[in-house]
Amino acid sequence: MHTAIEIIGTESLGVRGLSCLVAVGRRRIAIDPGVALGYVRHGLLPHPCQVAAGERVRQRIVEALQGATDVVFSHFHGDHVPLRGANPYQLAFGHLPANFSDLRGWCKSSEAEGEEMQRRARDLMELLGSNLHMAEGEAHGPLRFSPAMPHGAGGSRRGTVMMTRIDLGDAVFVHASDIQLLDGAAIDCILAWQPDIVLAAGPPLYIAALPDEQRTAAWRNGLRLAAGTHILVLDHHLMRDGQGPAWLEALSAAAGKQVYCAADFMGRKRLLLEAGRSEMYRTMPVPAGWHEKYAGGLAGTAGYSC
Repeated sequence: MHTAIEIIGTESLGVRGLSCLVAVGRRRIAIDPGVALGYVRHGLLPHPCQVAAGERVRQRIVEALQGATDVVFSHFHGDHVPLRGANPYQLAFGHLPANFSDLRGWCKSSEAEGEEMQRRARDLMELLGSNLHMAEGEAHGPLRFSPAMPHGAGGSRRGTVMMTRIDLGDAVFVHASDIQLLDGAAIDCILAWQPDIVLAAGPPLYIAALPDEQRTAAWRNGLRLAAGTHILVLDHHLMRDGQGPAWLEALSAAAGKQVYCAADFMGRKRLLLEAGRSEMYRTMPVPAGWHEKYAGGLAGTAGYSC
């Protein structure tokens, strides 16, 4: 763990997302301040234990934003940004601290995105006004931003993401949100930045239809990143089912060094709650109507903890 980097919320920490807070000099840079729980998985809404974890992460994101100077949005998916129309398990505009509109904001362009992503970008622009800058390919102080990179494999219908490089003085940190290790150009860009620490989304192995060639590409690109950086942290899509930890262990063995998930990097217990959702429903049954009551403020998460 590097003391300047706090990974706040991602799958090995109990939620969907890839949020973090990075300190450099007098700046406090919040990246991808969003949270989600996977609205339906295996036909099941989030277990109350997941909802409790989501509340904790959401509160920590709000606290991080209260002390932040900058906020970076890698893309506009609902697990990476606050939302005007959030569901009960996401970060809503109403949760944001009063100082949010004063932060320096950095984001990718929304021009090539679909209508929903463009609407979310406009919503953020309304909040931040002239403080929000389209930053693809630009550099500002210790921050450098990549051109648009595929969200997963090249040509993905999921759109594109913007990666962030931060010069910490004694190290270089790269946040590579949702690249999923599936596109070689994204890996080339990261390695050209000569990083010491990389936090990236690993491959979505939980998708049964993920082609074999993409699984192979992710493995090779994981080895490239492990060889080209001192500390590699892979999480997010990778840790959504039981394949993730085994893949991470195998990659570490092949690379001859530990490749971390976020919980390992932070020295925390792994909370693979989405991977364990079905089991939690079996061992801790959820009362009928609980989710509707929670959404209406008539039920809480007291008694549910993992």
